[in-house]
Amino acid sequence: MTSREEFEKREESFISRYGLPSSHSRGRVRYEPPCPIRSSFQLDRERIVYSNAFRRLKHKTQVFLSPLGEHYRTRLTHTLEVAQLARNIARAMRLNEDLAEAIALGHDLGHTPFGHSGETVLKEIYSGNFSHPIQSLRVVDLLEKNGRGLNLTREVRDGILKHSKGYGNIIPEDKKEKACTVEGQVVRVADIMAYLNHDLDDAIRSGVICEQQIPERCVKTLGKSHIERATTMVRDVIDTSHPENGEMILQITDEVHRAMDELRNFLYHNVYRSPRVHNEFIKSKKLLRELYTFFLSDENTTIFLSELDALEMPDLKKSRSKERSVCDFIASITDRYALELYSRLFFPSSLV
Repeated sequence: MTSREEFEKREESFISRYGLPSSHSRGRVRYEPPCPIRSSFQLDRERIVYSNAFRRLKHKTQVFLSPLGEHYRTRLTHTLEVAQLARNIARAMRLNEDLAEAIALGHDLGHTPFGHSGETVLKEIYSGNFSHPIQSLRVVDLLEKNGRGLNLTREVRDGILKHSKGYGNIIPEDKKEKACTVEGQVVRVADIMAYLNHDLDDAIRSGVICEQQIPERCVKTLGKSHIERATTMVRDVIDTSHPENGEMILQITDEVHRAMDELRNFLYHNVYRSPRVHNEFIKSKKLLRELYTFFLSDENTTIFLSELDALEMPDLKKSRSKERSVCDFIASITDRYALELYSRLFFPSSLV
């Protein structure tokens, strides 16, 4: 018996009937022999962590663009906080921690530079159907490993695709929006819990808002500090979720749900749409729009191909259109790369 098989045997003894043991995975899109040491979901987790897209998250905006302070979240630290919350919930509910962690670590691989402003501009100039969950799936299926993709398990791919629906319900009612595993559904909730908490924390740190502005119900129900809010939300979903008709139904009490919704609306109007944040997003949209237009031009194809090589991305022949390839490129680059590239392409330089 291999180390993996021994682990899978132990795993089946402690995962509840509502979790998904690694040995029960529906497999990968392209068959490959199992690893003798790691389970399928452990292997997915490592493939994600070692990917180029995962490393680039450290220079992608969460909320505040190019923050000068050392303690502001980036897309990478957001991802790590989501993974931690997802593991904690999965452990308490006797679900598969490795599956939850793999989905959490991969959920934002397709997120654009400059936060949601990048996603918005690609909706406007490429396709109204562009979204970072779909792009994240495209990253793991096609764009990584120079077009070969990571060949992840079907359950991890499904969780990545269904981790978010913008400002939709925290726990969706439509089954089509729910991940096929409870672990994937946990990641969606953990994602919302994470950004509600740390975006509020960063907004206070930056001076965009002050603690006294936080709605009273949010403070009373969720708590005053980061740790109090996180503990309240995590304990609530663990204590309230319950089996029903042979399925585990994730649930949040009405009181906590209302407080989370109110906090999300508060952040939207007072942080994300605040002049200080929103004005920078307008600038970043202009920058990305001009880069997109520049690379669509046939006369700049050689420059574009060299940039794709620098990011180790597949060339134009592997995309169904140049627009698709340019969109993939824009979505993949970091804030820092975009700023440097814009300066190199559009700012005059000394000839001496």
